[in-house]
This record gives sequence, structure tokens and C-alpha cells, in this order.
Amino acid sequence: MRFYRGVHQFYCGIDLHARTMYLCLMDQHGTILVHEGIACQPQAFLRLIQPYRDNLVVCAECIFCWYWLADLCAQHNVHFVLAHALYLKAIHGAKSKNDAVDSEKLCTLLRGGVIPQAYVYPPRLRATRDLLRRRLFFTRKRAELFCHIENTFHQYNLTRPAGAMRTPKHRARLAAAFTDPVVRATIEADLALCAVFDQRIKTLEKTVEQHARSQEPSALALLRTIPGVGPILGLTILYEIDTITRFPSVQDFSSYCRLIKPEHSSDGKRLGTGGAKIGSAHLKWAFSEAAVGFLHRNPRGQAHIKRLRKRYGKGKALSILAARLGRATYFMLKHKRVFEMDRFFDS
Repeated sequence: MRFYRGVHQFYCGIDLHARTMYLCLMDQHGTILVHEGIACQPQAFLRLIQPYRDNLVVCAECIFCWYWLADLCAQHNVHFVLAHALYLKAIHGAKSKNDAVDSEKLCTLLRGGVIPQAYVYPPRLRATRDLLRRRLFFTRKRAELFCHIENTFHQYNLTRPAGAMRTPKHRARLAAAFTDPVVRATIEADLALCAVFDQRIKTLEKTVEQHARSQEPSALALLRTIPGVGPILGLTILYEIDTITRFPSVQDFSSYCRLIKPEHSSDGKRLGTGGAKIGSAHLKWAFSEAAVGFLHRNPRGQAHIKRLRKRYGKGKALSILAARLGRATYFMLKHKRVFEMDRFFDS
């Protein structure tokens, strides 16, 4: 957890919403100077903070609509701090909670140097990262349709025609396997949506690849040396990380990727683990996919996972492999070195 320790003359905490925002602005002695709600309009915000802009820091909670406020502060040279929502127990655990109280607590925590920071993702990469996330959303929706088709075959105790379901030429035979016209209509509806998702996913992938070439070509080339990591998976990892220098250590990186479980202990006694949802769910997914792809046509990888399965079981074995791939990725990007199979298995 990183805290913002900057010292300023004025501090501003904002309880941000989609259409409104409630501001609490105080000086370094804790005297409240402004405490009111306004519309989410850039000019209204700039007009309110105008008398205090010379040495001001602004803080808002990390919710879905923070982009415009961070960009606005950057354009006008105002310090901006993004507060990590899951760490703000002083707000979420309060007995009394409303916009005025929340904004004042944010401002007080900011002034006291105990605001847990979240990463302010740079605007130049933000759109491509969000497009990759949208592509993943469509891919998962298509997978749900595949699962529904598979389950329908099981419901009627039928054998699905051979071939990969994601291949259009094999899908054409799926609906014909059912004699009931109503069931056939259900399968055809699923297949029609799959075709739409196919086209949309291909279009998004083409757009991503066209706009990603100018960002970090060397880093992407390094990631693609990992067996099983293709262009889209490599871009997903790269854009979710942004820059590896923002992680002081490999432990920080692994924790952010949800590849390790933080330990809770007190008085020398282990109390278990926690914080499983703190970190990037997208990087957790990416390295889990990379672990599965790593095993494809990789005899050394298959032999390694076989040993892990005997000791830990299938699920934990894949998690261990994903964590090791995460560590390898950190050092590859930090030292700008390609993936080395011998080094990976010897470490």
C-alpha cells in the first residue's frame, strides 16, 4: 500500500459521481474553506478552486468516472491523487455516510498523509487498454454461448459433432443435430450471436494491433518470446502493466497481478490470507491464460506441470505456473531480456 505524503498549503477531497461532485477544501491547519456540491462541469470546478490553485492537491476516489477529473487537473498543473477505493475503510466503514461526510474524510486523510494511492493510468494508453478490456468482455460472452450450446447437447443426451466449436464450418452442423424445431431455433439463435461476436472481435483485434505498434514494440516482442503468448495476450499484459518501473519489486508486481496471497499475521501467529480482490483482475486472467498456453506443445512444461499436479493438485499447479510466468515477465521487462526456457526451469 502506497500513501501520498506530499505537503501542500491547500487540500481538496472530492466525493465524485457521474453528474455531481461534493468538494471539501481545507488549508494545512484543517480549517474548512469550501464545502459544497456542484455539477460535474470543468468550468464550475476550476472556478471553485481558483483562489487556492497555487499550492493545491486534489483527491478523488477510484471509481468509473475519474478520467476527466485527472486529465483536467493535469492540463491546469494541479496535483491530483487517486485514492484506492478498497483501502478506504474510514469511509466505507463509517456509521454515518453521505457526500459531505465522505468529501471531508477524503480531505482529512489527504492532509494527514494516509491516502492510499491508486495508479493514475496515462491518457495516451488509456483508450487502447479499455478497448482490450472490451474485447475480453465480448470474448467471454461468446464463450457463454458456446457453453449453452454444449449444455443443450448434454440435456438431450446427444453427441456433439466433432470439431472445434469456435470454427464456423463446424458450427453449421450443430443445429441440424436436433429434431425438435424449437430446440433447433435456440441453437440457431446462439450461433447467430456467435457470428456477430466473431466479426466484432476480429475488428477490435485489428484496431488494437494497428494502434499498439507505436507504443512499446520492444516490450511486446519480449513478451511474445514466452511460449503460448500471442499478440493479443501480449498486448493485454503490456497495456495493463503500462511501465514495469512503477513496481519497486517482483513481490509488488506479483501482488498487483493477484498471483500471490498476502499473509495476515499477528504476534508471530499466522491468521490466514486476505486481500484476494485487491489488484488487477485482468492481469490475473492474462497470466492464467498464459499458463495454459505455455503447456501447449511444450514437453518440458507438461512434465513440469505433471510434477506440480502430483504435489498440489490441478488447480493449484496452474496457479503456481502462472505466478512463475508473472515473475519471469517482471524480470524480462525490467532487464529487457527474452524468455529463456532453461533459466525459467532452473530458477
